[in-house]
Amino acid sequence: MRILGLDFGSRTVGVAVSDALGITAQGVEIIRRKSPNKLRRTLARIEEIVSFYDVEQIVLGYPKHMNNTEGERCELTKEFMEKLERRFDFPVELWDERLTTAQARNIMTESGIRGDMQKEYVDEIAAMLILQGYLDSLQMKKKEQAD
Repeated sequence: MRILGLDFGSRTVGVAVSDALGITAQGVEIIRRKSPNKLRRTLARIEEIVSFYDVEQIVLGYPKHMNNTEGERCELTKEFMEKLERRFDFPVELWDERLTTAQARNIMTESGIRGDMQKEYVDEIAAMLILQGYLDSLQMKKKEQAD
């Protein structure tokens, strides 16, 4: 079963997909749009990716504030989640994405990617981190159940 990880932003959506065993997350792409409200092409592209990878679940980054409160971005993310749920016949789960963008930037800095180039990849790497965090939690649950 493959799982899709999404980092939903105002003009981009970072996309990652799990391996078939649900152990690792790999970056796929960044879907870009000109306007925050124009989601038709974004949703169509996600549908293509879901079909290509035979995805059975989506994990959507949930951008809570550091103090655990929800702001405007959370509301927009919930609206996007509803659009995904209407389009697909499988679960869409919200996953806390706090610090994933900062973590993605740190990874790129440590890898020698310059600041101006980081904009090109940050959303895809953030999607990978969101999905990997979710996959790791599933592995921990399996291990706890086995013990």
